[in-house]
Amino acid sequence: QLQLVESGGGLVQPGGSLRLSCAASGFTLDYNVIGWFRQAPGKEREGVSCVSNSDGSTYYADSVKGRFTISRENAKNTVYLQMNSLKPEDTAVYYCAARLVPFHIQQVMCNIRAREYDYWGQGTQVTVSS
Repeated sequence: QLQLVESGGGLVQPGGSLRLSCAASGFTLDYNVIGWFRQAPGKEREGVSCVSNSDGSTYYADSVKGRFTISRENAKNTVYLQMNSLKPEDTAVYYCAARLVPFHIQQVMCNIRAREYDYWGQGTQVTVSS
């Protein structure tokens, strides 16, 4: 079974930090594209960040550049989202998602278009409030 399980959400004060984890099973994450998305109540799902297969290149939404960092730990088949300098507007349910890449494609440069992702986790709540 191909699965993604998010963890690490919680309640933090503005300016605080959290590290979200996305544990993958049923596939090898470094062969595929992983993205982080978030959705606040009443708002559209928003792409946050992604990491490409192979070379591990990354992309960030303007709203999180300089504050969030996506990374892979291949030995644990896990992707992380380190979130620093958190703001109330970062409050949302955060989802990780996988875009499976065919073997004949050597390198895919990731994007944060949600429709291109095949598998989704259940989400983890991040609340930033004083």
